[in-house]
Formats: sequence, C-alpha cells, structure tokens
Amino acid sequence: MKRFWTEVSVDAAGVVVLDGKPVRTPGRLPLAIPFPALAAAVAAEWRAVKGEIDPRAMPLTGLANAAIERVPQDQAAFAANLARFGESDLLCYRAEEPPALVARQAALWDPLLAWARHRYDVHFALVGGVMHQPQPTATITRLREAVAARSAWELAGLSPVVTIGGSLIAGLALLEGAVGAETAWRAAEADEDWQTEQWGRDEVSLAALAARRRDFFGGAEFLALLR
Repeated sequence: MKRFWTEVSVDAAGVVVLDGKPVRTPGRLPLAIPFPALAAAVAAEWRAVKGEIDPRAMPLTGLANAAIERVPQDQAAFAANLARFGESDLLCYRAEEPPALVARQAALWDPLLAWARHRYDVHFALVGGVMHQPQPTATITRLREAVAARSAWELAGLSPVVTIGGSLIAGLALLEGAVGAETAWRAAEADEDWQTEQWGRDEVSLAALAARRRDFFGGAEFLALLR
C-alpha cells in the first residue's frame, strides 16, 4: 500500500490518526496507545513513510498491533511461551574452550545472571557445552511468575528481545532497566560475534544480522517508551 495521507497526529485517546481517520490494527481495532511517548514514536513512523509502506521499517507499529490485538487473545499462553526460554537460557550454556571465548561469555553473561539471582532470588545451573540440562524447578517457577505478571504491552516488546536473543534473563533485565539495549545485544550476540571475528561473514549472514538487530532494537525501544 502506498502512502495516501498528508497529516499524522495522535488524538486525546492515544489513537494514531491519518488525515483525521484512525489507524487500525490488522483486525480493525483502533491503534490506541496509552503511552504518550510510544504513541508519538509510532506516529513518527507513519510520518516518515515515503511511497510504499514497508512494515519492516515500522517495528513500533507492529509491536503496538501485537499488544492491542495478538497478545490479549491468550495472554497467559503468550507469556508462557516467552517464559520457556528460561528453561534453556543462552546465558547458562558456556563454551569450554578457547579461553578467550570462555572469558568473553563470563564478562558479558555473569553480570546478568547475578542481577537475576538477586532480583528474583533464584539459582542457575551453568552448563559446559550445548546439551540441555534442566534448571532448578524453583527457578523456572519464579521466572514464569515474573513473566506472567507483565502487561500485554510489556510482553509484546519483550517478545523480539527474548526470541532473537535467546535469553529470558537478558530480556527481563532490559525490561526493568537494569541494562541498556546495547549491553543486552552484545550478550545475545557474544557467540556470533566470536565466530565473525574468526571466519568473517558473507552477504547473506550480514543481511540476517541486520534484520535481527533491527527487530531486537525495535523491541528494546518499544520497552523503553513504556516507562
């Protein structure tokens, strides 16, 4: 669809409006955003459209659609799917060699796990290698409760951060403002960055990296604008 509007605004109810008509979600619900900073940022995405609409260039709009329409359809199930990442969190699976990678993982991942231990009063089983090992039941229960307590808006923003990064812990730390987006991203990409330094990247992997980064930082910005 090509741009057909001239003016973009946000009305008193937080609905993004194009030439006096409300933007609607795919399910035809008004794009009503109860967070002024986020509503302004979504409006800015629509204002920036040149020619055809590219949803990939409008991550905040997509996440707002999800918060309004997709997540509430079964919020408990949506939260449970995110919470499952805590059962095999990236930060708990450590390289055994080379020493430089072991040290890098520890430097990026240990502070996040320390934060989670203190914040949620939980313990983590660290694993050498990639074979799955279960986390303590109490830890999984506590993390599941922490995710279930979040709003539909928080869950929508948390989703790309957790699914792309592979770490529920890093996502929760970002959500709560314990770390910034760049710190969370560096933790999520620690292994990929190491491989890149050793072997480089081709055009396909560079495009995939750019897409992951766009969606990850879109989620991080969305969460920041909820505060």
